[in-house]
Amino acid sequence: MKRMIGLFGTCGSSKWRKGFEKIYTELGISFFNPEKENWQPEYAVKEAKHLAEDQVLLFPVTGETYGVGSLCEIGFAVSQAVKDDQKYLVVMIEENLAFDLKDEVARKESLRARTLVREHLKKLSCKNIYLVENLEQMLQISIDIYSKTAVV
Repeated sequence: MKRMIGLFGTCGSSKWRKGFEKIYTELGISFFNPEKENWQPEYAVKEAKHLAEDQVLLFPVTGETYGVGSLCEIGFAVSQAVKDDQKYLVVMIEENLAFDLKDEVARKESLRARTLVREHLKKLSCKNIYLVENLEQMLQISIDIYSKTAVV
C-alpha cells in the first residue's frame, strides 16, 4: 500500500482538486490526480493501480456532473476498505445536480444512485470509511488521516 492520497471523484471541468493539491504540496503530502485533460482509456490501468494501492481515497461526487463513473468506483473502494482497515475512504456526495445538466433520464438515474450510495454508506460501521458533507471536511479528514497513519 502506498502512503498516498488518491484524488478520485468528479472530473470534467471541476476545479475541486486545485485547492487540495496546493495544500497537500505545502504540507508535503503525496497525492495522485487521475484527471487528465485528454483522458484516454489506457489511463484506466494507472487509475486502477492507485485505487488498489493508495492508502487514502477521496471521492467527492459533486453536482457538476452526473457522476456515474465516480459512483460506480465508490463500490470498489468500499470493498477494499472493508477488507483492509489500514485503507481509508472519504466520500462526499452532493444531493443535487447543476441546473445545466438537462438530460432528464441521466438526471433521474444520477439522483437515484446518489441517494442509494449515500444511504448504503450511512449503514456501514467501518472506522476507516467516512461520509462527509462538504469539501472542507474532506480536506481536513484526509490531512488528519495522512498525518496519523503510516503504511504497514
